[in-house]
This record gives sequence, C-alpha cells and structure tokens, in this order.
Amino acid sequence: MAVRTYGTMAVDWEQRVDMDRLRTERLARAKRFLEESDLGALLCFDMNNIRYITATHIGTWAYDKLIRFCLLPQDGEPILWDFGSAARHHAIYCPWLDGDERSRAGISTLRGAVEGRAESVAEKIRVELEKRGLLNEPVGVDFIELPVLFALQQAGVQVVDGQALMQDVRKLKTQDEKTLLSTACAMVDAAYDELYTAMKPGFRENDCVALVNKTLFELGSEHVEGVNAISGERCAPHPHVFTDRMLRPGDPAYFDILHSYNGYRTCYYRTFAVGSASRALVDSYKRCRDILDHAISMIRPGVTTADVVGEAFPKAEEFGFANEEAAFALQYGHGVGLSIWEKPIFSRLVSFDYPETIEEGMVFALETFWPSTDGWSAARIEEQLIVTKDGCEIITRFPAEELLVTAGGQYTVAGPLPGTREKESNLNNPRLVDQVVASANGEAGSNGGEAAVARPENPAASGGGGGVNAG
Repeated sequence: MAVRTYGTMAVDWEQRVDMDRLRTERLARAKRFLEESDLGALLCFDMNNIRYITATHIGTWAYDKLIRFCLLPQDGEPILWDFGSAARHHAIYCPWLDGDERSRAGISTLRGAVEGRAESVAEKIRVELEKRGLLNEPVGVDFIELPVLFALQQAGVQVVDGQALMQDVRKLKTQDEKTLLSTACAMVDAAYDELYTAMKPGFRENDCVALVNKTLFELGSEHVEGVNAISGERCAPHPHVFTDRMLRPGDPAYFDILHSYNGYRTCYYRTFAVGSASRALVDSYKRCRDILDHAISMIRPGVTTADVVGEAFPKAEEFGFANEEAAFALQYGHGVGLSIWEKPIFSRLVSFDYPETIEEGMVFALETFWPSTDGWSAARIEEQLIVTKDGCEIITRFPAEELLVTAGGQYTVAGPLPGTREKESNLNNPRLVDQVVASANGEAGSNGGEAAVARPENPAASGGGGGVNAG
C-alpha cells in the first residue's frame, strides 16, 4: 500500500502528516524548478500557488479576488503581500515567514474595483527585483489582471508565463501531500455512504448537495468546491450543474464531489440507480466501468497519457459527439492536488499532440462516461489514484465495481421487486412478461389444447430479476 490514512487530528503518539515537512518540501521543489529555469523570479496571484510556496491561506472567499500575491526570487525566500490584517496574522502565526520581514500588507485591484493598486503592486515587485539584481531577468507570472500586467511592463519588468513552471513543480506529490489527498477521499467515501442511505423518491438534487456539504464539513473539510448532482432525464447530455429536481423510481443519478482538506482536493464521481435500473442503464454502467478499468490497468511509470487515451478511451463519435472538443472531459484524466485540474491531462483532444509521461508520485483522477441507449440516462464513474513504482493505488474506495441500487427492496406478493426493471412499459419487465405468458398458456391448456403463447422478444427486456450486476 503506497499511502496510509490517519485521523484528521494531530497527536503525539503517532506520526501522521508532518506539516513542517510538507511546507519545507513544497518550497524546496519550487526553488529547485525555479533555479533550473530561465526565470529570475516567480510572481504568483493564484491562491493555490501562493499556498504551495508560502503555506498561507485566508479563506475560500478570496479565491476569485486576485488580491494576494507572492514573489519567489532566484536564490531567495518567498515574500508575501496579503490582505490587510492577514499579513499581521501570518507574521505572528507563520514563523517560516520570518515575521513582518516577508509577510507584508499589500493588495491588488480586487478585480478592478480599487483604482491605483496596479501601480502599487508593480512598484513593490520592481523594488524587490532591483534589490536582488533581477530587474532585467524574466519574471514568470501564473495569472494576472491586465492593469497589473501593464503596470509591471511600464515599470520595466519582463513578464512571461509562470503557470507552466508551477504545474511542473506541483506534478509530483510528496509523502504528506499523498496522505492529505487520501484523507480528503476518505471524507468523500463517508459522504457517499450517507448519500446512498438517504436517496429515495422525493429527495431532490439540492437535498443531495446539502447532505454532502453537511457531512464533509462535519468531518473537517475546509472547502466544498462543488457537488454535481445529476438525475433522471438530465443525465445525458451531462449538464455539470445541480437543480431542485426530485428523484423518481427508476432514475439514474450520478454525482461528482469536489472538496478540500488542508488544501488538497477530490474529484470523485459515482452513479446510482434509484429503486431499480433499466437494462439500458445497466449496460451503460458496464461499458463505463470497462473503459475505466482498462485505463487504470495501463497506469504505471513510463507509460504516456497518449498510450492510455489511445488504447482505453473511445472516440467522441462512438458515444454520440461530433468531435473531441464537444466531448471534452467525459473520457478524461487530470492531476489532483491543491486544485482539481493539474498535470497530467488525459484526453483524446490534447494528449496525442502533447503526451506526458506517467511518473511515480503523480496523483490523478480518471473519469469515464457512457450514455444509455434509451437516449437520456447515462453512467459516470471516477477514481483517484496514486502512481506507485510498478502500478497504481486507488484512493477512492466507495464501491463502484457494480451499479448500486438505492431506495430499493420493496416487496410484492410474488417476492422482492427486481433490481432491474424497465420503466417505459410494464411489458418490458421480464418477470411480468413471464407471468402474462404463463397465465395465457394455462388458459390455452384448458381450452382444448390450443397452441401455447410464445414469450415476446424484446431487446429491452433482456436480463431477469434479482440485484443489478453491471459486471
């Protein structure tokens, strides 16, 4: 087993996540990659990059504000400019920033709401670069507001792309990052178990979202980035957003749970059938699972993303889309760390032209989708995994090998209601058809030996009663 999972608390009697080691190793990777690059410094506005380099965090409300920034110069330590009193808080509680020396007050434009700040940001950066003799060196920036870009250029700073470098920095995970990612998945394991128990007719998609949020926050989640809750007729094509639709008997329902534990994310799909599943859904689930299992079986160091998508992922046209851009992210893979979409990327849209080699220490998610032949239901499954020296370890553990039925178990006079049932017409339900045929044959036998009634052939009625087995 590549990674262990612990409790979420710190204790003195067991070595769990070593936060000091986490901070030290992340910064060391960033420094090493910067040293090997042609850049004089890295300037980051991306909250995830700031956290990776400085190990600071001021709440998820700030993710889209672009107000904080940090500078990592060649052969130097990171300097952080933060939102008002947060800078003073870091100076007190983050000793690795050397107090006020490298935790300073300073804000950007708040997405254009505050005037005059772009020039202030540029001047702060110019001063630090000039002090270190780096003003004539290119500065890598992850992303930036246009007024700040123009102000930096006006101040003589040569701005180039820095996000690509930070993607490479964050691509391989440290021991503690793997533990945090596995723990984040363990929380979602629990959320899915709560969801599986709660789903029944009348429960709404937004009720599902609320339950998942409650469970995750009670377990110690820092941030629930999103919960995709998709059910019934909304399943194909995938809309990527939940509504207040009520679950109904026979519905497919699939979910993606994206949350953060100590900054580390999950991207974790599961599909269920509410009460029962149609044969079309059973078949699409099996196809979806087969694609995913094929892809997982190929994962090991040295294989490329192009190898995986070329052999395991179907073409867009095979499941109803005009091209790979239209089907993007349905047969997909992506790195997971401090954000949910990192390197490496697995997609027929990009991986053939830009293949990436799989390496030990990568953590990524593989996700598949398959629409049903009924034209509206679909299956969606995703697993997160850690690449080991000779394969991979799956860290998403809520069962998904076969399609699970929730809110079932109803009894009829003839016994348990089958887990596989057709909702388009009762005549499509195999057991009911068998009963009709048997009854008709009984009557025919008592009427002078008339010919027996044959069981109607119906492609949708393949399979029988009992539980759903997508294997």
